[in-house]
Amino acid sequence: MFMRENQYLQVVTSSKRKSLFPFPVIQCNCASCGTCLEVMRRFLLLYATQQGQAKAIAEEICEKAVAHGFSADLHCMSESDKYDLKTETAPLVVVVSTTGTGDPPDTARKFVKEIQDKTLPIDFLAHLRYGLLGLGDSEYTYFCNGGKVIDTRLEELGARRFYGTGHADDCVGLELVVEPWIDGLWAALAKHFESSRREEMNGTLTTAPNASRRTDPVQPESGHIESQIELLRLDDSERKDSAVLEQNAANGGQSSALIADTESSLTHSVPPLSHASLNIPALPPEYLQVHLQEALGQEGSQASVTSLGPVFQVPISKAVQLTTNDAVKTTLLVELDISETEFTYQPGDSFNVVCPNSESEVQSLLQRLQLTDQREHRVLVRTKADTKKKGAALPQHIPEKCSLQFILTWCLEIRAIPKKAFLRALEGCTSEGSEKRRLQELCSRQGAADYNRFVRDAGVCLLDLLLAFPSCRPPLSLLLEHLPKLQPRPYSCASSSLSHPGRLRFIFNVVEFPSSTSEGVRRGVCTGWLASLAESILLPNGGKARAAQIPISPRTTNSFHLPSDPSAPIIMVGPGTGIAPFIGFLQHREKLQEEHPDRHFGAMWLFFGCRHRDRDYLFREELRHFRERGILTHLKVSFSRDTPAGEEEAPAKYVQDSLRLHSQQVAGLLLQERGHIYVCGDAKNMAKDVNDALAEIISQEAGVDKLEAMKTLAALKEEKRYLQDIWS
Repeated sequence: MFMRENQYLQVVTSSKRKSLFPFPVIQCNCASCGTCLEVMRRFLLLYATQQGQAKAIAEEICEKAVAHGFSADLHCMSESDKYDLKTETAPLVVVVSTTGTGDPPDTARKFVKEIQDKTLPIDFLAHLRYGLLGLGDSEYTYFCNGGKVIDTRLEELGARRFYGTGHADDCVGLELVVEPWIDGLWAALAKHFESSRREEMNGTLTTAPNASRRTDPVQPESGHIESQIELLRLDDSERKDSAVLEQNAANGGQSSALIADTESSLTHSVPPLSHASLNIPALPPEYLQVHLQEALGQEGSQASVTSLGPVFQVPISKAVQLTTNDAVKTTLLVELDISETEFTYQPGDSFNVVCPNSESEVQSLLQRLQLTDQREHRVLVRTKADTKKKGAALPQHIPEKCSLQFILTWCLEIRAIPKKAFLRALEGCTSEGSEKRRLQELCSRQGAADYNRFVRDAGVCLLDLLLAFPSCRPPLSLLLEHLPKLQPRPYSCASSSLSHPGRLRFIFNVVEFPSSTSEGVRRGVCTGWLASLAESILLPNGGKARAAQIPISPRTTNSFHLPSDPSAPIIMVGPGTGIAPFIGFLQHREKLQEEHPDRHFGAMWLFFGCRHRDRDYLFREELRHFRERGILTHLKVSFSRDTPAGEEEAPAKYVQDSLRLHSQQVAGLLLQERGHIYVCGDAKNMAKDVNDALAEIISQEAGVDKLEAMKTLAALKEEKRYLQDIWS
């Protein structure tokens, strides 16, 4: 029997009860059950998140715990003053994401640093039992590495799992592992507590020497699912593009109500799903109370929506289109004037652009919510006094005394793909029967395939859903509860302050993709905004014109920098816009060689790739200049879409092919001359392919097997001689 939500709970503190139950015991005083004894067993629940996913999953676990007879003590991993693993007696559950190229999130950095202290004894956490859920994206080389780092170190310090580790992959859908992992958690916790109870009653409470008496950890149901995910990943790359195109075509005709009964779409399902009994998540408890007040004070600023440090408003001093008009992608170079600020950088650094949502999409959302007339009203947010959400708190990314328009423009990621919990909440605000059913299907376990195809893979956002389901009328409070923070977008610096003092350059592709629910084309949130700002000053020769201003902020210092020893040779691999930091490297090296003509500088190799020699060969003239000056000692360029003329031998198609063509030199630079290799660009394909090529090169040239070659690459990474700056 479980406690009902309106029952009064009283903790039993008698020594007799304590001896029977090595965990908090709660007495039920309900009128219908005077003798009921409920055990609410406590566990420590820690999360580390970068963009909110791990936090949302941890909160879901916390909400579900009560119904299963458990009490979750929920904390962010950064709140180290609220828990102590050294003295913790309850089981530990960890949910942790991965950021960058395999790093733990920022909120876990202090925790990781503390547990990696080499002076800690190997039995420091021998008393601790834990279960860990890692979140990652297999498009990156170090999948779920944030969780793996913590998992490995906990085990090294003597902690033992009471529940098998889960690795959820955002590439194919986190829920494929998350949902069964959470479902299996309760049985694993129950087994752990039962084992602890028996041991205490028998006087054999486990200590480090007899830890072997513990049973093996319960394995989550997600285990067999994870073993199948690789097949999904292999199939995904072949079917995703076509599936999204099919989805867009299907969605384009939704308003005409002519969708064939045999075809499913965002708004329409077919058997067996349309006839299935559904397992849908519980309705998320509402916890925010929102009031709109007529404007009285000063509007907020972009600086109030970021906690990433100082924000600088800087003018765009120049913009250049680097590609021809017939190129597949439009690439722009933008130069910022930072001369009047304290912003500093070095080649290899990246920085954040604080960007707004599309003005037209914000207006469409206001219109759909019937709040256009109140767009300038101030938004007052409070937590509901009677909320059933445990640990309810105001969202930190919603500033005070700001207008509704400002919050929708600068604070909320309105393009975010809705999670299933959000779909469930939207279903509760939908009146039309068939629309309610479809939203239930999309958030149900049975509808996982449709959710992946028509929501996640298609990039559907809140506005798309509101247009597709007209009877859905969510209150503003629901949006503030479920829409994540609008994240600043990172860009690599493409210049050197020695070469361009007071200036900061960066490059980007203008992202364009078909809309999920219309025939139009959408632009990326940040690249579309930057492109629109640059249009007024976009000149073929990069001439100057009236400047717009954008907010930027520095990013955490990384190690993607030139070697401290200038004589060390370096290999740079950067196809497409991945060339950005290497332009900064070359500019910097040119100035250093001018200032120190007698100093010995190591060789600089650049492996660059693009589609066509005459359309998207970025920085062609600059690279020629660096070659002629002897700054760039070797330039290897691959053209993936150009066909060789006549009898001409087919050149390397991709940068990894070019690396293989020069395997002897590459291996020599890395293994004999202690060179450094830098890889920048696409994580999904290029970074993995380059890594595989390097492993083959080392295996071939050093005469070792693949495993030994992989160990050599791992050692290079450990020494900071193999560095990546990659993105998906």
